[in-house]
Amino acid sequence: MSQVVRIPADVEMADKVLGPFTARQLLLLTVPGLLLYVVYGVTRSWLPLPIFLAFAIPVAGAAALLALGRRDGIGMDAFVLAAVRQRMSPSRRVAAPEGVRPAPEWVTATQGDDAAPAVSPAPLRLPAEAVTDTGVIDLGRDGLAVVAVCGSVNFSLRTGTEQEALVATFGRYLHSLTAPVQILIRAERLDLSGQIAELHERAGALPHPSLEAAAREHADYLAHLSATTDLLRRQILLVLREPLGALAQADTDGRSVLAVLGAQRRKRLAQQSEQDDAVRRAAETRLARRLAEAAELLTPAGITVTALDAGQATSVLSAALNPDSLLPPSSDLAGADEVITTAADSDWDDQAHDEFDTEIDAGRYGHDQAH
Repeated sequence: MSQVVRIPADVEMADKVLGPFTARQLLLLTVPGLLLYVVYGVTRSWLPLPIFLAFAIPVAGAAALLALGRRDGIGMDAFVLAAVRQRMSPSRRVAAPEGVRPAPEWVTATQGDDAAPAVSPAPLRLPAEAVTDTGVIDLGRDGLAVVAVCGSVNFSLRTGTEQEALVATFGRYLHSLTAPVQILIRAERLDLSGQIAELHERAGALPHPSLEAAAREHADYLAHLSATTDLLRRQILLVLREPLGALAQADTDGRSVLAVLGAQRRKRLAQQSEQDDAVRRAAETRLARRLAEAAELLTPAGITVTALDAGQATSVLSAALNPDSLLPPSSDLAGADEVITTAADSDWDDQAHDEFDTEIDAGRYGHDQAH
């Protein structure tokens, strides 16, 4: 006997507590309404009603807009709160784990009548602190995460029975979840330059001139397509996150270095470090088990689940921070805790050094002539 499994379309929809209103909407409507009622009761003996309405109608309208309005799928109250938070947060952030030093005087110095804008950088805190060799993303106190790429199934081309089987398989996976999971469908720009270059390179080695002409024609078509169209590819990612549990309650009292000196303190810190390593290893084991379970439960639906390695996971994180650029998967990308540097060029260094010495000599000569 078959059983119909219904999966809600919007699993994040808030519960309705009174008619069409949620608890958040009722709170945003009730509090201003009570305040307006109290103000009216206090001022109705001496304040004319038209004047009170001129004040109450904009307040009530703003409350209704915050409670019922939505923009880009987000409640207007959350949207306004995010806008205020973004406005008040520092606009310049630097990667400085050791702390941010004050800006130099020449940056904030006044030049003429126009003063340079105040510069107050703040430390940059990224959610991901590092990516291990196995592709596990270290989220610091928030735990660990692993990213896997999933295949897709053409649902519309399946029969009704097959569609029910696919929905039941996916429903079984959702019912098995006991920890945070994110299904991310992202679109990224597609770079065909490598395929085009490979076609031109191998076209001459084809056994027949017609095949060579077809290969070069196809390469020209791909080049024309890339030049005239924004090519995108879709990628489905499954993100599993595992909190660290006991590590989240680690000692973070914030005492100074002088206050933590001593043999007992060092021994306690060493024990805490060993416990943290054990907790992280246990979290990685749970992530591997959950990923294997996801692959096992989704395989009957024709969905393949493949974990990303260190280079691919780093590329996905980098593309999320800069989605307009093309970042091929590579383990050579700098990690979240690394300082980005450039290789030294001896020729450039020698040339720059000679030019610098020439400028210094010219400056001294001009200084002597002035004296």
